[in-house]
Amino acid sequence: MEILYLTQIHHTMKSIFVAIQNYWNKRFNIPIIGKLIFIGLGISTTLWFLIRVIPKPQRATYPCMRASAPIMSGFVIYLLTLTGSLAAYRKAKLNFGRAKYLYAFAFLFIALSGSIAFFVQNPVKVFASNAPEWIIKANEPIGIARGINPGRVVWVHDAKVANWDGTKGFWWDDACTSQPETDQMMTNTLISLTGEKNLVKAWKALFVYFNKTKKGKNEDYQDSQKIAIKINANNNSAQSNSNDINASPQVTLAMLRTLVKDAHIPQKNITVFDASRFITDNIYDKCHKEFPDVVFVDNIGGNGRVKSTYAENAIPYSAGNGKLARGLATCAVQADYLINVALLKGHVGQGVTLCAKNYYGVTSINNDWRKNAHDNFDQDRQGKAKYMTFVDYLGHKDLGEKTMLFMIDGLYGAKLVNGIPAPKWQMAPFNNQWPCSLFASQDGVAIDAVGLDFLRSEWSDMVDIAFSDQYLIEAAMANNPPSKTVYDPEKDGTMCASLGVMEHWNNSKEKKYSKNLGKKSGIELIQNTIE
Repeated sequence: MEILYLTQIHHTMKSIFVAIQNYWNKRFNIPIIGKLIFIGLGISTTLWFLIRVIPKPQRATYPCMRASAPIMSGFVIYLLTLTGSLAAYRKAKLNFGRAKYLYAFAFLFIALSGSIAFFVQNPVKVFASNAPEWIIKANEPIGIARGINPGRVVWVHDAKVANWDGTKGFWWDDACTSQPETDQMMTNTLISLTGEKNLVKAWKALFVYFNKTKKGKNEDYQDSQKIAIKINANNNSAQSNSNDINASPQVTLAMLRTLVKDAHIPQKNITVFDASRFITDNIYDKCHKEFPDVVFVDNIGGNGRVKSTYAENAIPYSAGNGKLARGLATCAVQADYLINVALLKGHVGQGVTLCAKNYYGVTSINNDWRKNAHDNFDQDRQGKAKYMTFVDYLGHKDLGEKTMLFMIDGLYGAKLVNGIPAPKWQMAPFNNQWPCSLFASQDGVAIDAVGLDFLRSEWSDMVDIAFSDQYLIEAAMANNPPSKTVYDPEKDGTMCASLGVMEHWNNSKEKKYSKNLGKKSGIELIQNTIE
C-alpha cells in the first residue's frame, strides 16, 4: 500500500500547511505569512531530502521522500523565480545606465513578471501540481476482468513446501522443496481457479474458455496443438546449476505432470522454454527423466536442449522503442497456447518482475543483459502516465493474448531480482518463513496486481517500487489509457481493448479486493491454505 501511504502523507502535510496559513491570515490579516511558512518548510524539506538521499539514492523511492518531494520541488521553483527576478532587475538597472533602453525594458518586464508570479501564486497549489497524476486507491477497480470467473486470482499457501535454511545447500533440492506438496498446490490451484471438481474437468474448462473467447470456437484441446510454457530463468548464465532465484524444478515438473496426465497432452506437443537464457540441469534432468519427449528450448541448445530461433520483426511495438528486440521465439509464435509461469520478486528499474515482464525473455535479446535495451520498462518517477512496453507484451497476439494461464511461482520469492532467495517474509501468514505460495489467474493484469500488492506490502523500501503499478493501469485501460498511447503491438491497425482488471487490496492483513467485499466488479482473491 506504499502509494496509498504516499497519498495520505502528502495530503496530511498539505492540510497542516493550509491550516497554519489560514490561522495566520485570519489572525493577523497578513497573507505573506503563508509564503514565509512555505519558504521555511521548503528549506527544511530540501535539506532533509538531500541529507537522506545523497548517501543512499534508493531512499528517494521511500514514501516519506516521495511525500516531501512536491514541497521541495515547489520551493525550488519559488526560489528560482525569486532569484531570476532579482537578476533581471539588476540587468535592467545596468542597461538603463548604459542607455540601452530596449534591453532595459525587456529585463524590467521579465523582472516584473517574475515578481508577480512569486507574490501572487498560492503555495498550496504547488502540492496539487506536483502530485502524481494517477494514484489507484484501495478497492477502486479499473478495466474489464477476464476468466471463467472474471478477475479471479487463486492463492494457494502450503507452509510445508519450502524449508531451506537460507545458508546450506541448494534451495531447489528435493530435501528443501517438497515435490509432493508442490503437486498438491498445483492441483488445488487449478481446481480453485476453474471451480471444477477435478483436474480433468479443470483443464477442459480452461481450454474451452480460451478457444471460445479467442477463436470463437466452443472446443477443447485438439490433437496436434502445441503448448509452450515460459519459465523465468533470468539469473542463469549457463546450463550448470545455480542457487540464484529462478524457476523452481518442482513447479515445472508439477505443471508437466498435470498437462500430460490430466489434460492428456502428448509430451512431444509441450515445450518448456526461456529463449533468452539457459535451462539448467536441475530443471532439465528432473523433468526429462519423467517426460523424455517434452521439448526444452534455451538460448544455446545442446545437452538435450533445442537452441532458440526467432520470427523476425514479430513485435514492432506501439511506440518508438529504440533498440528493443523485435523478434519473438519461434516456439511461442508457433504454439497454439502459452502458459506464463513468472516469479514473485523485485526488479531494479520497474520495481517488480511478474508475468508481464516474463515475456521479455520471449524476445530476441542477448543472453547477456548488459547488451540489451530496456526502453519504456520503467515508470515515470513522479507517477505521470506514459507509454509502457509491458502493455504491448500483454496485448500481443503471440504473447499475452495467447496465454491461457498465468501463474506466479512464489515458493520462495525475493526482494531483489538476483541472488539467492532472500529474505524470509514477515507478513501473516508467512511469519518469518518463505511465502510457500502459488498464484494463478486467467487475467494477466489481475495476477500482477496481486503479486505487486504482496511485494510492496512486504517491502515498502524495495528499489524503484514507487508507481510500479503504472503498467497495470495502462493495461487495464489499454483502449483509452491515461498516457493516450494507441496500443497496437502488431501495428496492424487494431487497438488493444482492456487487457484485464486492476485494483489494490484493502490492506495487507485482510488482503481483500472488491469481489471479496461483495462488489460486482474487480479482483477476487481466493485463498486456499493446505494444512
